[in-house]
Amino acid sequence: MDYPESMSDRDRTPDGKPQNARPRDALGRPLPYGEEGVERVPDDLELDPDEAVTEGQRLLDHGYPFHAHEVFESVWKTGPPEERPLWQGLAQLSVGLTHLLRGNPKGALSLLRQGQARIRHFEDVPPHGLDIDGLSAWADHLITEIESGAPIPEPPTPRLRLP
Repeated sequence: MDYPESMSDRDRTPDGKPQNARPRDALGRPLPYGEEGVERVPDDLELDPDEAVTEGQRLLDHGYPFHAHEVFESVWKTGPPEERPLWQGLAQLSVGLTHLLRGNPKGALSLLRQGQARIRHFEDVPPHGLDIDGLSAWADHLITEIESGAPIPEPPTPRLRLP
């Protein structure tokens, strides 16, 4: 495996913070240096909530739940404090789906439950046109399927917004 020669050769941001520029596959798993991965979500991504929901849905629709998680995480870190649990929950649901697709049902269960619990706080007045009830039902379905032990070859894609 090829690694940077030393810590001084490590990938860094312009302000000197370490970053991992290692290529990644569609589910966010690191690939060996030198292999071609999929395009990554920029670390400095700034989208308004509506743009983030649109981009997150696009990524989910195309089989990139890990990347959708990164979009939601960017809003979680920069958004208004009262909405941070919402974005954290959306990120956890997305990464829960990622774990399921990676073959890690235990990790998927944990993250789906945590994400579902966080977004439920917004079910009375769903912001940004989000379908909180639908997302919660989607998570319930996956949780039930995972707990049954039955294989889930192609889990359903969550719908973020109300139709």
